[in-house]
Amino acid sequence: MVNLVNLESVHKSYGVRPLLDNVSLGVARGERIGVVGLNGGGKTTLLEVLAGIAGPDAGRVSWASGLRMAVVTQRTELPAGSSVRDAVLSGYAAEHEWAADARVRSIVTGLGVVALGLETPTAQLSGGERRRVALAAALVGELDLLVLDEPTNHLDVEGVRWLADHLRERKVAVVVVTHDRWFLDTVCQRTWEVAGGRVEQYEGGYADWVFARAERARRAADAEEKRRNLARKELAWLQRGAKARTSKPRYRVEAAEALIADVPPPRDTVELMSFARRRLGRTVLELEDVSLSVGGRCLLDSVTWRIGPGDRIGVVGVNGSGKSTLLRLLAGEVRPESGRRVEGRTVRLAHLRQELEDLPGDRRVLQAVEDVAGRVVLGKQELSASQLAEKLGFPPARQWTPVADLSGGERRRLQLVRLLMAEPNVLLLDEPTNDLDIDTLQQLEDLLDSWAGTLVVVSHDRYLVERVCDTVVALLGDGRVTHLPGGIEEYLSRRDTLPAAGTSAAGGSAAGGSAAGGFVAGVSASGRGGAGGRSGTAGRAGAGERAGASERRKSEAAERRAAGKELGRLERRLDTLHRKESELHDALAEAATDPDRLMRLNTELKALQAEKEGVEERWLAVSEALE
Repeated sequence: MVNLVNLESVHKSYGVRPLLDNVSLGVARGERIGVVGLNGGGKTTLLEVLAGIAGPDAGRVSWASGLRMAVVTQRTELPAGSSVRDAVLSGYAAEHEWAADARVRSIVTGLGVVALGLETPTAQLSGGERRRVALAAALVGELDLLVLDEPTNHLDVEGVRWLADHLRERKVAVVVVTHDRWFLDTVCQRTWEVAGGRVEQYEGGYADWVFARAERARRAADAEEKRRNLARKELAWLQRGAKARTSKPRYRVEAAEALIADVPPPRDTVELMSFARRRLGRTVLELEDVSLSVGGRCLLDSVTWRIGPGDRIGVVGVNGSGKSTLLRLLAGEVRPESGRRVEGRTVRLAHLRQELEDLPGDRRVLQAVEDVAGRVVLGKQELSASQLAEKLGFPPARQWTPVADLSGGERRRLQLVRLLMAEPNVLLLDEPTNDLDIDTLQQLEDLLDSWAGTLVVVSHDRYLVERVCDTVVALLGDGRVTHLPGGIEEYLSRRDTLPAAGTSAAGGSAAGGSAAGGFVAGVSASGRGGAGGRSGTAGRAGAGERAGASERRKSEAAERRAAGKELGRLERRLDTLHRKESELHDALAEAATDPDRLMRLNTELKALQAEKEGVEERWLAVSEALE
């Protein structure tokens, strides 16, 4: 198959640092490729060279004749003085032309472009809204290749799911830089990892890349252990020799020196460690009969919500539903119109905002860390600010970089370091995955996995929410905080059933009532109904519906547990069959000169392979049922 784009021995540097060093690769027709790597490692540069926005310093980039390509990078600008209609639908002379095209209708509604207002000047849009408009403008065209840089950053959970489904259904090649692991796994057939000027290629999405990288790390560790053992033997041999003999085994000295010099430097990885835990009392954060409006729209209507010690809660909702405002209310930065906020006496709260204004731009990295604490005790270790900064991805040379000169990902990382240095026991995280590379995300999730305090996370990254949170709640626009026992899948199902306007009181109140973990959704302290005065038969009917829904959820949960147990049993059986199959293949090789034994072993192998095929089919069926 002829590639749409080819890179041949491409080299690209900024200053003295090579971001791409002798890179050769190609993009085939219909191929969907995810690009991953550390922030500042060259991902965006690779996309810009591939798209022809930036030329290589050396090497060659070639494109197929007549290639139809659209590019949306973080630097994409909309035409000056344009409206949303001009930017997205300029190729259509009349309303009915694009409205009659199902694909275009899906794009402008799926990305929320219609909701922005087609006549709205693009100059009045926020940065996230402009990115969505630019993405819509790229998607409406007939394309062979789509190049995207962080397209999910300004999309909510529904938008990410819509974009993933859209890209899978279209017969268009895609090269996308993203840190959204669920998106990578759902969309991409191959993964490129940009690191150290090179591009390593892997088959499959995020999960396949993680497995392959783990295997590569295991092999490297084995080789490193052998190297270290050999170095120790060489140096011990040299040390035992008499000084008078040192000139005789000079080749031994040179071999040892070469061996030590060849030891690779430690990787510059981001380490997030578990900070000292502080005791939490029975009361952590509570909202009692709270009402709050934002911009004339009711965000909370007489809501009582109790967050207890150790609760791990993910908050989801469409963009603009008030998730960030809810976190500010929990943090005490916004006062409710009625009701009250209660904070436990032992609470040490830290709030990670989307904005980075709290970072001192006139300070250097080390100074910004020392402003929080000079030293910190982590377990049995006492570390200086410099030592901790180095562990968290800022080597000594980088510690004296002005904060104002840091990249977005580095600033986000520094903000996390400063926040965790204060040793909080309650974390409020607002879109913590924005601008973090996958290595940093993995370390952050590893920290949150073992976090002993209370955690409330607002994120469109469903991978993060599903991994670190035990409970998911949603803002559905009905004035309530709705508990979702089924997690994000339940949220998406509910959103699919809501009217086109996006929310309704009925859609949110169905999950009203009490939930586990001290959660009370949409019920006021005075006992008023969540729907604003239901009474009589309607109230009883609503209670009956909730009871029925609760029973269905319990039944579904029991079925999922049973399926999970069966899946584990099937996986253990597959491991056994794989091992027996390998043993039979070895036995067949040994029995090459024994026809009778060869026939017997061949019969056993066929029977085993038939059983394995049946187990694999059952495993696949159970896995799909659990998705």
